[in-house]
Amino acid sequence: MNKRADSITTASLLGHPAGSLTAVAALFVAAVSGLGVGHARAQVPAAQPGYVEEVPFIVSPDNVTLEMLRIASVGPKDHVIDLGSGDGRIVTTAAKRFGATGLGVEIDPALVEKSRKIAAEAGVANRTEFRIQDLFTTDLSKATVITMYLLPEFNMRLRPAILALKPGTRIVSHDWDMGDWKPDQTTVLSVPDKQVGREKSSKVHFWTVPAQVAGLWCGAGPLGSYSLRLTQKYQEVTGTLQRRERQWPITGRMQGPTLATDETPVGSLVLERDGQALRLSGGKGTVALAKGTSFTAAKGSDCSKA
Repeated sequence: MNKRADSITTASLLGHPAGSLTAVAALFVAAVSGLGVGHARAQVPAAQPGYVEEVPFIVSPDNVTLEMLRIASVGPKDHVIDLGSGDGRIVTTAAKRFGATGLGVEIDPALVEKSRKIAAEAGVANRTEFRIQDLFTTDLSKATVITMYLLPEFNMRLRPAILALKPGTRIVSHDWDMGDWKPDQTTVLSVPDKQVGREKSSKVHFWTVPAQVAGLWCGAGPLGSYSLRLTQKYQEVTGTLQRRERQWPITGRMQGPTLATDETPVGSLVLERDGQALRLSGGKGTVALAKGTSFTAAKGSDCSKA
């Protein structure tokens, strides 16, 4: 196992926000992936003893860790869950530098013990927790921010559980994406000493879990003559705004529970998913004048029974 982490002290962690996420073990064939053969620290179920020791522990560089916390706008009200937390430095840094609380999930008992020691030395033991646990069985529901350094197949296994989280939950991944769920934002950072792959740079991907708004929505009150029929692919939304026989195409984007539509001939809309309602909270144009009223989920195939 790579012992680089052992040489980094608590003092250096707090003086230079170092990221230490645990990556998943994998071998990449250069002819297929375009990357050099690279190992990353394993995050596999505890039922496979010894596997942890077969691959090195990869430390995320300082600038990558800081960017992961910055891009997620981590603050004192946040609870960060780090999946594959290594020696726990991202959780400790989130608590020490940004005032957050945090949970680190790691399968190596020695690293969990080290994480607790580092957090205690940093004075944030009361705001951090580290567990020996399989990340795939971890309860993510209390997280406002989830960080991870896992390879694509593991990200994809986690994706259904992540998409089921509370809308607005922020997700950050070092290097690896979520397949066809495109990031809301990606930054690229120079990492001259990067140990995995040929490229000496890292990508930090950021997503916000979107509310689900697909379906038929019926206007109420001043919006009583309007309906919205929406389809959705992750944060991308398309559909139709209709009033009696007139229709206008809708395109928009989810940001957590908020749907902001592009301009139409009758203006734009900002809608908030609130239970079984889409509340009109802003926008421009004729329809937006009904701010404060709502569309409600249809009970049938049309709005006649709404």
